[in-house]
Amino acid sequence: MDPQIGERLTELCSLLKKVEQEHETKEQNLSSVTKTRDKQSEQANNKPSQKQKIKGLYKTAIQSHETESKALREALDVVVDIRQTLRQYQKKLIANVNNNPTSGGVRRGALMKILQQSASALPLFIPEKLGETAPPLCGCIPAEQSYVAKSGDLVAAFVPSPDGDGSKVWVLGEVLQYILGAGKYEIDDIDEEQKERHSIGRRRVIPLPTMRANPSTNPEALFPKDTIVLALYPQTTCFYGAIIDKSPEDPSQDYMVSFEDPTYTEGYSPPYAVPQRYVIASRDPKK
Repeated sequence: MDPQIGERLTELCSLLKKVEQEHETKEQNLSSVTKTRDKQSEQANNKPSQKQKIKGLYKTAIQSHETESKALREALDVVVDIRQTLRQYQKKLIANVNNNPTSGGVRRGALMKILQQSASALPLFIPEKLGETAPPLCGCIPAEQSYVAKSGDLVAAFVPSPDGDGSKVWVLGEVLQYILGAGKYEIDDIDEEQKERHSIGRRRVIPLPTMRANPSTNPEALFPKDTIVLALYPQTTCFYGAIIDKSPEDPSQDYMVSFEDPTYTEGYSPPYAVPQRYVIASRDPKK
């Protein structure tokens, strides 16, 4: 195991113990509020001192809830960091396999599994307060216009088709760097079989979501039914036009999308499950 991961796991265990302690404190404070409130409700007249007491208990309960929430967020940050470290470690292993002429490279089935794991490991956005809107790159919320994807970020890139027929397609790629003077990205095709590196303008690059949206707290960050989108076709690394059949009803669910397909009477395929990570707003790269 990577020593850095071991250190972060130790830190996570410590934080989880802290979360448990803060949770117990919060429950005790809530119990005190309930008991005091019930006792006061049985009395005909409550003195000002009694009202002040219940206010103080409410304040303490709120503070303990905020402390528990802070501890949980610290633990979640460590989980995200561990996942990112594991992904970098995984990328190194893949690179070593692909650079070994006797290995035959990473099999497509293994690549598809890695992409699925990447989608399920995407952090879930948790609002700090009720009604907080989702930030850019959470679910369907696009990046800000000034946003520049970082090295290692996954994007959809509009590049020449690997079929070599002169057409262009949206493929899943990894950002190597952004060349500020040229206003272009250098991007590697995620499909190692293609071994393609592209230099393309920002208009032909769409950053993928960096957080999942929770339908319960941030429904505005999910594409509604009948929205036209770009979605990663199952078992491929290409994005195609599709329509939303059903949005996720809980954070663990995928979208159900139908892909544009002229071989079907209605012009769309039967619904496929596609994770939030790989469903993005449709864009005309020529505009």
